Amino acid sequence: MKNGALKWLYIGFVIFGIYLLFGKKEFSEAAIYFGIALAFDPFNQDQAWKERPTWQKVVLIAHLAIVAGLFGYDVGFNDSLK
Repeated sequence: MKNGALKWLYIGFVIFGIYLLFGKKEFSEAAIYFGIALAFDPFNQDQAWKERPTWQKVVLIAHLAIVAGLFGYDVGFNDSLK
């Protein structure tokens, strides 16, 4: 798949995740769509991780941290074993 199509899929999943997060307050669903967006790396996939610019690494790691935070928030606040 061309990099342009991957970029649009990434953006689409991120936008839908933002809609679920702020529009519907569905934290678990937003975490799922943000996580799926990471599968569609918007940057050059032929470039090795060590050769990528620092800003691209920061964007992807911050995105992963958001997914982990949303998942942790959903598990922590929807725990039915209280």
